[in-house]
Amino acid sequence: MMRIALLGTGAMGTLFGVRLAPIAEVWMLGTWAEALQAARRHGLRLTTPQGEETAPVAVAADPMEVPPCDLALILVKAYQTERAARWAEQVLRPDGVALTLQNGLGPYEILRERLSAARAFQGVTTMGATLMAPGHARLGGEGPIWLGPASSNRRQIQKIVDLLERAGFQVEVQEDLQGVIWGKLVANTAINPITALFDVPNGALLARPDLWRLARGVARETAEVARAQGIPLPFEDPEGFVAEVCRRTSENSSSMRQDFRRGRPTEIDALNGAVAAIGRRMGVPTPLNEALWRWVKAVEERRGMAMRPAELERGPSPALAQQMDRRSLKGHGG
Repeated sequence: MMRIALLGTGAMGTLFGVRLAPIAEVWMLGTWAEALQAARRHGLRLTTPQGEETAPVAVAADPMEVPPCDLALILVKAYQTERAARWAEQVLRPDGVALTLQNGLGPYEILRERLSAARAFQGVTTMGATLMAPGHARLGGEGPIWLGPASSNRRQIQKIVDLLERAGFQVEVQEDLQGVIWGKLVANTAINPITALFDVPNGALLARPDLWRLARGVARETAEVARAQGIPLPFEDPEGFVAEVCRRTSENSSSMRQDFRRGRPTEIDALNGAVAAIGRRMGVPTPLNEALWRWVKAVEERRGMAMRPAELERGPSPALAQQMDRRSLKGHGG
């Protein structure tokens, strides 16, 4: 039986833990004590339209407690990737691999630099989950998982595909993930910060003309930054795509809204911040992405969770933006 280190104790970590536990030995590794305690006492819980699924998992707050693993599944927030990559390196077998399904731009590059391209894989999913309590999530919507590139390490890719399909996930392997990554980024940059700042579920963006105008504008900007890099998006109409995501996940609470409600830092740097930074360097105007980035950072600053005001003036996530420039301009697909 495959042994998996699940790095991420939030909603997505709970979702994947529940689905993977019946077919693998799952170790949930993280720093959120309440989630680890809940998983240890009662197992993980996932509420779906069909009912409630539960699964026992092993838990650890220290990578030294985890036996050697075949796969590290990275589901932490983008700003936590450095630590997750170090922990993945510690818990993996010499031939073990890591897969990131995180939001935004940058996490894969961090993982690849730590583990090498042969052992680090990137994926994208449109699945969503809302955290109900520590160790308990509600499924926010099913969706495929895209993995790639197919040519990097076919044997390891196929092992991951087989595992995820046995767990009930729909999986597709692609040679170039850039279009899928930026397609999801169009939706995330348009939906996440607005639903967080106005404290509304995803579907409310379609019900409120003022919020929808803003979301539409952000979607167009992000799509233009992708096109300027020669990245083909998986849709013709970015506004229509975002509208469809809002309809399909109308009752869902975006991950950034959940972060706001829990008083935690957000992934704004890897979303709107990264898009604004790349747009600036490529000469593509992104005033709405920039404004939302600054607005969210201001809220975080007020709550004592973000960079200092002087750092704000230097622009969105400088190190991350530099990484993404190198990646995007090379057209690297993951």
